[in-house]
Amino acid sequence: MKKRFSIFLKPLTFFFDLLVINLVVICIYDFEFLNKLFLIYISLFWFISSSFLGYYKTNRNTRFYQLFKLLILQTLIFVLGYFSFFGFFREGVVVNNQTKILVSIISCLWSFKIFLFFAIKFYRSKGNNYRKAVVIGCDSSSIIISDVLKEDKQLGYQYLGFFSNKKKLDKEYLGSINESFFFILKNEVDEIFCSLKEINNEELKKIKKFASSNNRVLNLVPNSKEIDNNNLIKEFYGNSLLILNVKKLPLEIFENRLLKRSIDLLFSFFVCVFIFPWLFPIIILLIKIESEGAIIFKQKREGINGEEFVCYKFRSMKINSMSDKVHATENDFRVTKIGAFLRKTSIDELPQFINVFLGQMSVVGPRPHMNEHSKKFDRDVRNYMKRKSVKPGISGLAQVSGYRGEIKNQSDIENRVRLDVFYIENWSFFLDLKIIIRTIFNIFKGDEKAY
Repeated sequence: MKKRFSIFLKPLTFFFDLLVINLVVICIYDFEFLNKLFLIYISLFWFISSSFLGYYKTNRNTRFYQLFKLLILQTLIFVLGYFSFFGFFREGVVVNNQTKILVSIISCLWSFKIFLFFAIKFYRSKGNNYRKAVVIGCDSSSIIISDVLKEDKQLGYQYLGFFSNKKKLDKEYLGSINESFFFILKNEVDEIFCSLKEINNEELKKIKKFASSNNRVLNLVPNSKEIDNNNLIKEFYGNSLLILNVKKLPLEIFENRLLKRSIDLLFSFFVCVFIFPWLFPIIILLIKIESEGAIIFKQKREGINGEEFVCYKFRSMKINSMSDKVHATENDFRVTKIGAFLRKTSIDELPQFINVFLGQMSVVGPRPHMNEHSKKFDRDVRNYMKRKSVKPGISGLAQVSGYRGEIKNQSDIENRVRLDVFYIENWSFFLDLKIIIRTIFNIFKGDEKAY
């Protein structure tokens, strides 16, 4: 698929808003200690409130009244949070200028948000930033959505035609439902609008699996049975046509990715600054005394979206030619005495916090496998590819659930993938926190599979 730079729009908008808030505050009053505290407070409050209210979750089909409602709600919450600061601190230059600061911030943010909304719609109406779309089905609702995609240029869709098992003498008819998959891949179609009235459950499962595996957006034109499905998000196209959008994975949402990255940076910074300086010299000395070779073991592994990166570990084995092909096994002759201790306590993984700091890994996520094994699992293990939709982690749900180390049976990797996919589909801050706590507990307790 072609690269889309619109994915950067939400994060850039967020950082612009944060910059505006900070610049307004800095320009209006002197930068004293209390004012620095206020700046940190108001920035954090904006991040938390905008994330909670979904301030940046505007889509192609978002109408102005929806944007206006979002602006009103975000402003009310922001004003409450803004003035709550002054309940704790009643002195200082910032208090004397609080109304001026607030009005300036709101004016700038409203102006930018509304300007950006109409600027993007105008840009799309001229045929730019479009997404290719097809419709599966040919009933009354499918015809309506086809007309909306063709006629409402501000939505930014390039409508290519429809698929149906009922053959039609229509220039927009592209073929049967089975023929749609090849067409979508060949023509780099971005979004699929699928009528639930024409297809059966088996066809729907097939379409959902295809869309998920090939990273295509799937929108469902509902029948009455699907309206209350909790796995779907209700959206409106045109004036009244209800569309069910297959719910995004938690880490496909910008605010969640930002929160997770913030946690990663916080943890990796703490480890690099407060643990590395005193622990690294000790580990380096112990490894050097026992065996010759590099202190840090480097290995190429697959990261997010299959992108290759160099993974760092403390070397725990004697130098050998099989280190990139064969996992460590129980009583493995290659593992040194100090290496056995490092592996048992997971200290050998500590250099991966450098990978986390560089953005190649996360503190929590599916463990990255050797490239040799990863290619095999791609072919042989169901849903293995889904693991690559997020950054690999130092620890993960599978590891704290007993699935770590050597893969002896097919069921070992299948259970590991099952837990990894569960983690991806159900990510939350508290799930990450739970996994981190269980990982720390296992380090002190020791893991019988850590060899």
